[in-house]
Amino acid sequence: MTPTPYLHASDLHGLARLAVDGVAGTSHLVEHLHGTVAGFAAPLGPPAPDRTRGITGLVYRAVRGVNATVGASIDAVAAPVLARLPRPGRSEIREHWLAALNGVLGDHLATSNNPLAIPMSFRLDGEALEIAHTALSERIDEPSGKLLIAVHGLCMNDLHWAKATASGRQRGMPARLGKALDFTPLYLHYNSGRRVDDNGGEFAALLETLVDHWPVPVESITILAHSMGGLLARSALDQGLRAGHRWPESLDRMVYLGTPHHGAPLERAGHRFETLLGTSPYSAPFTRLGKIRSAGIIDLRHGGLPVSDAGVEEFAIAATARTRAGSLAGGLLGDELVPVDSALGRHPDPDRALGIPEDRCRVISGAGHVGLLHHPEVYRSLRRWLR
Repeated sequence: MTPTPYLHASDLHGLARLAVDGVAGTSHLVEHLHGTVAGFAAPLGPPAPDRTRGITGLVYRAVRGVNATVGASIDAVAAPVLARLPRPGRSEIREHWLAALNGVLGDHLATSNNPLAIPMSFRLDGEALEIAHTALSERIDEPSGKLLIAVHGLCMNDLHWAKATASGRQRGMPARLGKALDFTPLYLHYNSGRRVDDNGGEFAALLETLVDHWPVPVESITILAHSMGGLLARSALDQGLRAGHRWPESLDRMVYLGTPHHGAPLERAGHRFETLLGTSPYSAPFTRLGKIRSAGIIDLRHGGLPVSDAGVEEFAIAATARTRAGSLAGGLLGDELVPVDSALGRHPDPDRALGIPEDRCRVISGAGHVGLLHHPEVYRSLRRWLR
């Protein structure tokens, strides 16, 4: 039994591992700052060494040594015990905090083999699908040859496509489109803190396996992607083509909802602030805090994936906080995270512009970034485009 229904036993192991990693990182930051102050470094001089010497250095190394021993003990003793404990049922609260944690720290969770790292999978009703012909036939009623693959964004999961209401959860846009247009909707679930290209390569391979094992011949694939999910889909297509996969031949359309094709200003601002911290040896140690953010977040700085010439129809919807003509917020910030031009793939350099025709673009006024997932105007546009 775990202390709360919102945690699995393995989560306790993962959180303990994160605490050990946090102590190690904090000791390095404090030691670096200690050395800077003790060395009377000039305010704007060169950076001070990040390691101290003598007894002071010995103390910091001892702290890290004890911390490492604690971490090893957790892995050797606690992990096997926790793994044998029964798992509680699925909790949406757990799904949401785990998705947010993976968005912020997902690359570290993956490279350190932390059990909190989300493995990539296709899911249906919040449960992972086994990609095998018999298992898919048993799990999916009347599978269609038309697949609609929904790909969530940063710090999110597949459950965000459904809208929570006071009376329960309403069917999300992929499910509604599936019923109206005879698609079988599937939902990609992934660790959004990993590099976009790493996730893209895995997504491409997973799609190839899915097409091989789908219970009926695949006639068409449509990818509906929100935010970072659009970058992931573009990366998967690029890597699938280069790997000689067959699934791109079935890919008809890709729809982007608020995808930062040319980057997100908030990540660029974060990078500039991190650079500013590095100008003084007294603030430079705190750049370690900025580097905590995941590789997935850093990939949002510029976007800039290659433009595909695979002949896939592309559609883009942007949102703007503007509710009246001429409002400054809508023009500069778009949906408060992604500017309109970035979301529509527009760029002054023709080689970087996606060239999506105007009749396949839409700007939704008075909507936020997450609001695109449930906006009725978005649904109406998609139903018209995808029929």
